[in-house]
Amino acid sequence: MGERHGGTILVDQLERQGIAFCFGVPGESYLPVLDGFYGRNRPRFIVCRHEGGASMMAEAMGKLTGRPGIAFVTRGPGATNAASGVHVAQQDSTPLILFVGQIESGTRERDAFQEIDYRRMFGGIAKWVAEIDHVARIPEMVHHAFAVALSGRPGPVVLALPEDVLHARATVEDAPFVETVPIWPDPVRLEALRERLARAERPFVIVGGSGWTQQACADLASFLMRFELPVAAGFRRQDIVDNEHPCYVGDLGIGPNPALIERVRSADLLLVLGSRLSEMTAQGYTLLGIPKPEVPLVHVHPDAGELGKVYAPELAICATMPAIAAALAAFPPPERRPWAKDRARLRESYLAWRTPPEHPGALQMGEVIRQLRARLPKDAIITNGAGNYCAWPNRFWPYGPFRSQLAPTSGSMGYGLPAAIAAKLMDPARPVVCFAGDGCFLMTGQELATAVQYGIRGLVVLVVNNRMYGTIRMHQEREYPGRVSGTELVNPDFAAYARAFGCFGAQVRTSAEFAPALEEALAFPGPAVIELQIDPEAISPRTTLSAIRAAALAR
Repeated sequence: MGERHGGTILVDQLERQGIAFCFGVPGESYLPVLDGFYGRNRPRFIVCRHEGGASMMAEAMGKLTGRPGIAFVTRGPGATNAASGVHVAQQDSTPLILFVGQIESGTRERDAFQEIDYRRMFGGIAKWVAEIDHVARIPEMVHHAFAVALSGRPGPVVLALPEDVLHARATVEDAPFVETVPIWPDPVRLEALRERLARAERPFVIVGGSGWTQQACADLASFLMRFELPVAAGFRRQDIVDNEHPCYVGDLGIGPNPALIERVRSADLLLVLGSRLSEMTAQGYTLLGIPKPEVPLVHVHPDAGELGKVYAPELAICATMPAIAAALAAFPPPERRPWAKDRARLRESYLAWRTPPEHPGALQMGEVIRQLRARLPKDAIITNGAGNYCAWPNRFWPYGPFRSQLAPTSGSMGYGLPAAIAAKLMDPARPVVCFAGDGCFLMTGQELATAVQYGIRGLVVLVVNNRMYGTIRMHQEREYPGRVSGTELVNPDFAAYARAFGCFGAQVRTSAEFAPALEEALAFPGPAVIELQIDPEAISPRTTLSAIRAAALAR
């Protein structure tokens, strides 16, 4: 291969692994890596404006591709800023590798400039944290990082890169491509599952987690259709099953359809595919008993360590999602399907639940959703961060093909815009709409500069501005009614803010103003921001601030 410095060796490994984009904020601690990117179109280094934005872009790319998203940050404050994206990857089970520039090896343990022990810092949220101690080991260590990030329950890996190691030179072979290893379900356990389905009267399916592929989703859809089984998605996993599929009956997220919760609890067989049944999906861990669920549980997960970790299933199956979906697609449908009418009823209930209600104010979020549905193609990608505003896209948007939803199950604010940028870089032809609250948007709003720098168009950011940290205010009114503290916001003119970056910017105050603004945004040759000024009373689709306060005062 010839002699190369460590930075070039490292970037060559990423190219061998099929990586198209790497995200980062430059730092002197990894100058040889920046040199390794010089003159390359693939992988391409995307310069970001904050390490949190860079790590979230990488996490979103991991979701979209199924391969580890890649981020580079400098030592010390660069690494601490990037921790937010690492936490998203851990909670969301997303493959990600964070490379951190590190002090020179000879200055360790002196509290050198920006020195941090990354094993201790990231040890609780990353699957593996290591430091490359010799230039010749770079291919080995990067190969191992990919293998760890992709195996079992996917997740983040952190590799520290000492300056002296990156500057050193070596002649070393590149490592081979890391394949995702399928885990096929045990035939005996598959037969036990088939027998349970044949005996069931009220079975129910929950899907979630990561590791799904387009083919796995197609196989799952075929299985559901032939069995006429009702299926719900876990929290923010709504694009695993096309929401127009006749078996799809909703999602188990925040504030779900009460009829859906009732149906899950009354099931006589619960088939859970890929989901960990984490706190949000399990409704604060109240949906099923712990450790023994009241509902007979068949739990399928690619990581044996997750099976029985919280819930004791009647039947545990360790398998990757493509493998279990292919196996289920081959199941012969039972002659009797007593649950079929129940599935149809649940579908009707879901469609009614998906109809947006009116709320206080001249601008109706239901009309915003209606106009988006009328104007955007089915494969549009919808992103969001965290906040009460998420109820509108998460509940009322019909997610279509696989990988059309990018939303953090970790509930991380600021995620929507970085994720939207990653989505546009990966597939420039697909429209992308980012929902962001006013507080959420300003966490990473500076990444508009990144979107402009790389010529992104067809990206529309909807800033839902109610001039408060809405979720916290809602809880505040519930617990301390009328005692508003620390949740009010004084915001900039978001349209002017967008125009300052060279983006399209508009303010919308009424429902009638939205459709024209959307048309201008979609036609603009660059990113666009539409500020939606909604009534603060419209705190959620289900209630108002005044109603929450009145109920709290009446207690």
